[in-house]
Amino acid sequence: MLTIALLALLCASASANAIQARSSSYNGEYGGGGGQRFSHSGNQLEGPITALRVRVNRYYIVGLQVRYGKVWSDYVGGTQGDLEEIFLHPGESVIQVSGKYKYYLRKLVFVTDKGRYLPFGKDTGTSFNAVPLYPNTVLRFISGRASSLINAIGLHWDVYPSDCSSC
Repeated sequence: MLTIALLALLCASASANAIQARSSSYNGEYGGGGGQRFSHSGNQLEGPITALRVRVNRYYIVGLQVRYGKVWSDYVGGTQGDLEEIFLHPGESVIQVSGKYKYYLRKLVFVTDKGRYLPFGKDTGTSFNAVPLYPNTVLRFISGRASSLINAIGLHWDVYPSDCSSC
């Protein structure tokens, strides 16, 4: 009797795990060594990514800042170079990120589900292309390492937040 109960519990547990869909995935870290670690994992609670600020100079991605919902993350990176800012349309999400690096991040290209291609930086270095592992997931937050430049970037994917009517 105990064997049957244990077997039933094991089958129920396996069935529940099979039903629970996975949605989060990670790509990276792309770039070189060094820099201080940063993560926007807490920022995603403010809502989806709604805008990007990227500072670039002649050779590198110098700094990054991301708006989650209506709240900007802390700025990471250096202060030299031109600051570019792009806002996503309501309901628009980043579904692919590619770029180039050599010691530091040199190029980032964000692609949205509305077909927009948002490039920053210079086209030189080792290429990477990051997409989510699971369908119907989007870029939810970034992490990485930064100093006076962006040393490296990591990309975290998950489902679009369902409770963001004001974003």
